[in-house]
Amino acid sequence: MAVKPEYKQTEVGVIPKEWTAKPLGELSEFITSGSRGWAAFYSDQGALFIRSQNVRAGRLDFDDSQFVIPPQGAEGSRTRVKRNDLLITITGNSVGNVALVEHEFDEAYISQHVGLVRLSETNLGRYACLFLSPGSPGNRQIWASQSGQSKPGLTLRNLKDFWVVLPLAEAEQRSIVTALGDMDALQDALERLITKKRGLKQATMQQLLTGKIRLPGFRGKWEVKRLGEICEIAMGRTPPRLNKALWGRGHKWLSISDLQSKVVSESKEEITELAASAMEVIPKGTLLMSFKLSIGRLCFAGCDLYTNEAICSFKNLQASGDYLYYALGRTDFSLYGKQAVKGYTLNKESLKTVEVQLPPPPEQSAIANVLSDMDEELAALEHRLTKTLALKQGMMQELLTGRTRLL
Repeated sequence: MAVKPEYKQTEVGVIPKEWTAKPLGELSEFITSGSRGWAAFYSDQGALFIRSQNVRAGRLDFDDSQFVIPPQGAEGSRTRVKRNDLLITITGNSVGNVALVEHEFDEAYISQHVGLVRLSETNLGRYACLFLSPGSPGNRQIWASQSGQSKPGLTLRNLKDFWVVLPLAEAEQRSIVTALGDMDALQDALERLITKKRGLKQATMQQLLTGKIRLPGFRGKWEVKRLGEICEIAMGRTPPRLNKALWGRGHKWLSISDLQSKVVSESKEEITELAASAMEVIPKGTLLMSFKLSIGRLCFAGCDLYTNEAICSFKNLQASGDYLYYALGRTDFSLYGKQAVKGYTLNKESLKTVEVQLPPPPEQSAIANVLSDMDEELAALEHRLTKTLALKQGMMQELLTGRTRLL
């Protein structure tokens, strides 16, 4: 494919003529990694110890923190972190995560699973971090370098050889960093808002589903009922696997792994009309729940369907299904199940004994409506976050390769 006159071919693809491509080693004072044996220096306080789980997509995360009393001498000095250092995970399940040290720590060190890149020009830190982060064009080099390896990992030689494509003009570098930084800020704001809304929903459920707070206009007495008193409980089943005539396109057939949303209409597997003819169909809108292994996953059938024997359906409900969806979601099923090899398990008889607090029917519906509205608001925010992440990734592909210029 011909290269446009204003672009040139490099080792890492086509870039604008005014840009350059350099190995990370040429842009750095030195590149190193932590060493083994730091567990001997672990402490409840002291210097911050940065491990692979602290290095996320472009940022440091210290929800899980470890501290050390560092050894004296060269080893501590070599692995000490400074502001504007670039950190890259080099071993483990999170190989290739990149983060920039944006603040000066009193004292911090890296583990053996983290590579440290000290750039010659500190103002390149944010740009280099963006270029090598997951989702960016530069991050593909990290995965390509591990092709064929049985155990993921990077060497210091790998880090030195990774190419960074960048504009020569600092103003253009800053414009790219600013544009992508605005997307990061939007992402952060959405994530914080989602976390806040989730916390608010949990608090609201705690208040409304226990009757500690009543919605305006409701004063009736609540009752405690067992599931066996308010519905029939039906079990699904699995057609014989060896009979190929029972498996194929035809009817949705749910396993626990399919129960991922409030309403489920799709399944990884389907059964044929022959298999369905020997089973009882579960009508659209029926409340379903897993009761083995992963106990307590709830959803509504989004269409007429069938399930396996680890999922039950609640028939002929004498209560609001929408209310039960939330009430059962807070139930401690270990109080009713038996301990099995892989955890607690329930059966039809124990399910009948599960107790639920029930307000009068109109209040059940009102509570369900409040919580459903909160679910819809959360879903809208999560959809917006997904679109923001997709837009950010698209911008990274355009801006960090020079296909779109900010001049």
